[in-house]
Amino acid sequence: THATDSLTPVYHAPAPPPRCQAKAAQPKSKEAKAKAATSGGKGKKKKWSKGKVKEKLQNLVLFDKNTYEKLLADIPKNKLITPSIVSEKLKVNGSLARKAVKELLSKGLTRVVDHHHAQSIYTRASH
Repeated sequence: THATDSLTPVYHAPAPPPRCQAKAAQPKSKEAKAKAATSGGKGKKKKWSKGKVKEKLQNLVLFDKNTYEKLLADIPKNKLITPSIVSEKLKVNGSLARKAVKELLSKGLTRVVDHHHAQSIYTRASH
């Protein structure tokens, strides 16, 4: 044997169980044969799981008075401000959160840290 052969483990398949002779000795009745033929081999069919269903968010699509006031009061105090954070905290949808962040920027309440086409990062305006 080679040196590499001694490093790889060798697995042996277990021996098949001995065949039972008792079954062949008893002849089946006609009813038993008919029942065996109709029953089929597999039994119950496998049921597919439904998978994990993500909970649907009921976010606002327009600002109401309370949410808008919360936007102006609470969000500019955060150190990190992104549209996704605004969306999560105020329970508004993503497009409304993007517009809200731009409005805070235009009012001078936030400033840009980095702007990428996919994600914008803002911080509080330090006066």
